[in-house]
Amino acid sequence: MKNRLVSILKSPKKDEMYLYVDKKQGMEMVPASLLEVFGKPAPVFDLLLSEAKKLARADAVEVLKAIEEKGFYLQMPPAPEPEVLEVIKAREMSPAVGRAIEE
Repeated sequence: MKNRLVSILKSPKKDEMYLYVDKKQGMEMVPASLLEVFGKPAPVFDLLLSEAKKLARADAVEVLKAIEEKGFYLQMPPAPEPEVLEVIKAREMSPAVGRAIEE
């Protein structure tokens, strides 16, 4: 796989969700249904991506392959830590403080 100039775009709707697209091609291959969930993409930066490039939460080879095959790569937010999930579940199970219970 050759090096590719990619644009990285951030979702305004989903925290830590990013789209990687070919800089020249832009958003033309991104499905409308994905953009409905993703929201209007906000540019983060452009990057010359190679297979050897280290990315924080994605594999460069997978990103390049997805862009070649589909025209984009979607980076999903990281999964919450187990401790965070426990806190969320505990809050869902306990009644809200200061709110009247409807009968």
